Amino acid sequence: MAAKNQQTQKPKKRKQISSAKVERDSSKSKKPKLLASNPSKNPPNKPFKKPFNSPKQKQGRPNDSKFQKSDSGNENKELSKRERRLQAKELAEARKKKRKPHYTLEQELASLWEKMRRRNIAKEDRSKLITEALQKMKGKIPEIASSHVSSRVLQTCVKYCSPTERDAVFAELRPHLLTLACSTYAVHLVKKMLDTASKTQLAGIISSLRGHVASLLRHMVASVDVIQQLSGPLLVRMIHTRDGSKIGMLCVKHGSAKERKKIIKGMKGHISKIAHDQCGCMVLVCIVSMVDDTKLITKIILRELQTTLKEIALDKSGRRLLLQLLHPNCSRYLHPDDLASLNLSVPSLSDKNESEVKSQNISRDEESNEEEVGSDNDMTASESGKSDTPAENLNSVEGGKKDPSLRRRELLISSGLAEKLVDVCIENTGELLRSNFGKEVIYEVAMGGSDGILRPSLDEKLNSLHEAIATLAAKVKSEESEEEHVLENFHSSRTIRKLVLDCPAFASTLWKEALKGKCQLWAQGHSSKVVSAFWESSDSNVRKLAKKELQPLIDGGILKISETKQSENEG
Repeated sequence: MAAKNQQTQKPKKRKQISSAKVERDSSKSKKPKLLASNPSKNPPNKPFKKPFNSPKQKQGRPNDSKFQKSDSGNENKELSKRERRLQAKELAEARKKKRKPHYTLEQELASLWEKMRRRNIAKEDRSKLITEALQKMKGKIPEIASSHVSSRVLQTCVKYCSPTERDAVFAELRPHLLTLACSTYAVHLVKKMLDTASKTQLAGIISSLRGHVASLLRHMVASVDVIQQLSGPLLVRMIHTRDGSKIGMLCVKHGSAKERKKIIKGMKGHISKIAHDQCGCMVLVCIVSMVDDTKLITKIILRELQTTLKEIALDKSGRRLLLQLLHPNCSRYLHPDDLASLNLSVPSLSDKNESEVKSQNISRDEESNEEEVGSDNDMTASESGKSDTPAENLNSVEGGKKDPSLRRRELLISSGLAEKLVDVCIENTGELLRSNFGKEVIYEVAMGGSDGILRPSLDEKLNSLHEAIATLAAKVKSEESEEEHVLENFHSSRTIRKLVLDCPAFASTLWKEALKGKCQLWAQGHSSKVVSAFWESSDSNVRKLAKKELQPLIDGGILKISETKQSENEG
């Protein structure tokens, strides 16, 4: 048994020894064939297979199809998984390389924007971020302006950048302003450029819009650079130019009640400056001629004017606003170009007839009235019902719905403007009469306004004004006086003459206070025009007052009267 166990244990030890060592030891062993006699589980008919293969044996069978197939199959299986990972990485990198530069730039700009738009950021840090962002956008600004995300970055940069940087942005945008104004996102940048533009840049923007206002008003997006975007303080910066003034008047004319309200409120605090501006004044003239919300006009415009009423009356441009209320659309006071501007309109926004407009607005009247009353207590319920076309409708009824004479009366009489204006004329009679521009205001006031709008509510004050003029005319003629007599001054003598011809009540007061018994003294020079006006008056009562005293002067050749007038009166 011991010999048997010894024989069975030897193969186990030899299995753990490498094949190379077995070959070396087999030459020395005296019992090389012991393994053959060992009992085996293999059937006796099958050849014995060694459990292990030596390295030499593995290297000596490279072409074995059985092993090659299994090994290559495993390798291919492992390589396919690895290739998938490599291909995925390569594909991702390739996609990044193939992406448009604008997409990568948009991510960078968005990251900078998140930093620069913080409220607690220092100005220096923000300036650095803005400079970096503008450098990245250089040469691509028109394209970026139309992007949903990047356009916001550009708007923030324009808002906070330095004037030099803003000039560079404007120079790149200017050739594309019309296109950008029609873009859903870029239109906000155009608004921001208008809001921060210098005088030179503003003139450039307006010149770019010249000839395209009508087409922009027809455009779904652009009609919003032109009215909604300009409604408010932005319009104030444009109306000092001729083209800007025309755009302002178009916005007033075609804007809805809500937009007109924004335009008027945007002028708050700047009314006096606008009134003294040659072009800006016409926008105010347009407002008082077309906007029905007289309470709002009184609160924002007329109250501010009353504090500088004398300066407005003496100003070449400012007087036109007062004269438009006293004598609307008079060719003596408004240039033909100004009258044409007031009648300017866009056919595409004016082609709807009244019935179509009413049918569109009936359903909105109640909503509009509630909005106006709720937002501003200045409007009463009845006035809201008579206001302009309700909000959000560009096709408004031009000139409003209120009767023009009622609108004038509310602006002049109800607001207290007329009474204040008469007081100013009484206190500054001589200065206004001698002024090239003020003479027209005092003439219209003394006449009582077109259609006698100042009468009868202000009859007493008008009589006081007539007496104030007559008192100045009754002053003794003196060469030592520094101030020229009102009957000899070029402007005042002609104004008084017109009042004599057109206002019998004034002529009677002047004759009794200043000229009765003194006609021979004033029959020479500029004052002779005032004296002769009594003879030329179309009112028979005025002629009767002076005929007895003037006839000898005419017969003696001292007072010269035109032959036509003389023959008419004698006949």
